[in-house]
Amino acid sequence: MEVLAELGVRHVWGVVGDALNPITDALRRREGIEWVGVRHEEVGAFAASAQAQLTGQLAVCAGTVGPGSIHLLNGLYDAAKSHAPVLAICGQVPRAEMGGDFFQEVDNDLLFTDVASFRFTLTSAEQVPRIIEQAVQAAYAGPGVAVLTVPGDVGALPLSSPVRIPRHVLERPRFAPNRSAVEDAAAMLEQAEKVTLLVGVGARESRAQVLTLAERLAAPMVLTFKAKEGYDGENPYQIGQSGLIGNPATKKAFDDSDVLVMLGTDFPYPDWLPDKARTLQVDREPTHLGRRTSLTLGVVSDVGLFLDELLPRLTPKADRSHLEGARSSYDSWRERQNPLAQTHQGLGARVRGLLDNPDERIRPEAVAACIDRRAADDAIFTADTGMCAVWLARFVMLGGTRRLLGSFNLGSMANAMPQALGAQALDRDRQVIAFCGDGGLTMLLGDLLTAVSERLPVKLVCFNNGRLGMVKLEQEAGGLPEFGTHLANPDLAAVARACGLHGIRVTDSEDLDRAVEEALSHPGPVLLDVVTNPDEVALPPSTSKDQGWGFAISKAKEVLS
Repeated sequence: MEVLAELGVRHVWGVVGDALNPITDALRRREGIEWVGVRHEEVGAFAASAQAQLTGQLAVCAGTVGPGSIHLLNGLYDAAKSHAPVLAICGQVPRAEMGGDFFQEVDNDLLFTDVASFRFTLTSAEQVPRIIEQAVQAAYAGPGVAVLTVPGDVGALPLSSPVRIPRHVLERPRFAPNRSAVEDAAAMLEQAEKVTLLVGVGARESRAQVLTLAERLAAPMVLTFKAKEGYDGENPYQIGQSGLIGNPATKKAFDDSDVLVMLGTDFPYPDWLPDKARTLQVDREPTHLGRRTSLTLGVVSDVGLFLDELLPRLTPKADRSHLEGARSSYDSWRERQNPLAQTHQGLGARVRGLLDNPDERIRPEAVAACIDRRAADDAIFTADTGMCAVWLARFVMLGGTRRLLGSFNLGSMANAMPQALGAQALDRDRQVIAFCGDGGLTMLLGDLLTAVSERLPVKLVCFNNGRLGMVKLEQEAGGLPEFGTHLANPDLAAVARACGLHGIRVTDSEDLDRAVEEALSHPGPVLLDVVTNPDEVALPPSTSKDQGWGFAISKAKEVLS
C-alpha cells in the first residue's frame, strides 16, 4: 500500500474475500487510497483500465481466489489491448495447499499468461519489495497488465526490518527517426500527387505538426475512432472515420490517393485500406509496421519527432483538388445525416421512416446529436461496442478537452458503464457520459449499485432498442433473418430508480430534449432510458451488391417467418 500510494494510485477496484483480507485491511488503515467495492470483478478491471487510460498512471484492481480472479480477465484483456498500465492483485489458496486442486484453486500464473506481461506468485514476505518493483516496471513498460498473486497465508506475514524501498523509473523513451528514413519519406511525398492521412491515437500529442503536414500536402485526414478526441473540432482537413463507422468521403479519399500516410495507428481493418496506394507508416512500435497493409516505407519513431524532421523538407502542394473533393463529399454526407438527428424531423426523414421507422420510434441519431449539443466542453464519453458507438462516432464532436473511452481493440460488450465509473471516481465534478447499449448495460446491471454506493454522478444513456443491434445488422447483411437478438428488457429507468439512481424513460421524440437536459443537470447518478428504433441502419462507407441483396433476402425471410 505504501508503494501504491507513492505512485499516485487513488483507488483499488474489486470484491473483498478470504485471501485478500490482509491486503484490504492494510488498505483500510492507509489514508489516500480508496477501496471501491464493485458487484462484479469485471467491472473493477474495466474501471481501473479507464483510469489508467485517462491518466497514463498505474491503476489497480483486485480479485480473490479462483473465481474472483477469473472475473477480472475480460477487463484486463481490454487494458492490455488498450496499452493501459494496470496492476491486478489476485488472491490464492494457502501455500501448503497450492497444486493440490484445493477448493477454488486456479493457477493464476497460467491463467493470465496471454494477457499479462508480468506474473508472479508471492511465497515469502522478503520477496515483496523486489517483486512489486518488477510488477510496476512491467506495467509501465508495456504499458500493459501485471498480475501479482498473494496466497492467503502470505499477506499477513511480517516484513523483516529494514525493508528495501522499491524504486521505479516510469519515463517511457521517445524514438527519433533514422535520418535516411526521413529523407526517403520526404522524397516519396514530394513525388506524390494525392496524399491521404490516416491518423491514430499515437499522434494525439502531435496535433500541431499533423495539421501542418495536412496543410502542406493538401491532404484529407481520416481519423481512427480513438483519434477523434485529439482531432475533432477546428480541423479543416478531417473527414471522419473509416470502417463500419465511416462514411463515403473516407472511401473516396483512400481510393483516389496515390500515397497513404499512417501516423500512430494500428488500424485493424485491412479491407478498408486502399490497395493501390503506396503506404508510409510511422509508429513507435516496430511490430505495428506493415501488419495491416503492405508498406512502401516504414519508420520507427514518435510521430512528433518524425514530423519535426520531415516538415522542413516538404514544399506546399499547389493542387488542392484532392482535399477539396474529399471535404465536399464529407460535408454532403453530413448534410444528408443531419435530418435524421433532428428531434423534429423534416420531409426526407419522414419519407425514409415509412420504411425503416413506421412506428415513429426515436431515432438513435437524434439521441446522440442532442447529447452532443448539451454536453460539457470537457465531458468524458464512454461507448459500448455496437451501434451506440456508431452514433457517437458520427454525431458527437470531441473537440476541446472532451475525452473518449471504449473497448476499441478488444471489442467487448458491457464496457461503457464500468469505464464511466472509473472515470467519474477520478473527478466527481467532471461530466461523464456513457453511451450504453441495452445488451451491454444489462450484462453488468448489478453495478448500477456501485454508482449509488460510491456517490458517482455518472450519466448513463441507454440506447434501448430491444436488440443486439450490431449482430442484427451483421445477420441481415449476410442474408440471414434476424435471430437470437431480441432482448426482453424491463423498464430500465424503473430498475434504476429501484437501485437509487435517478431514472428517466423516454418513448416520444418530443420529450427527448427535455429529458437530456434533465439528465445532464441532475447532481447524482442518472440512467436515461431512451426507447429507440431497432431497425435503424448505419450504412458503411460503401455497400456491395451482395450486402444489398443480403438485406433484401433477410427482410423477406423475416416477413415470411
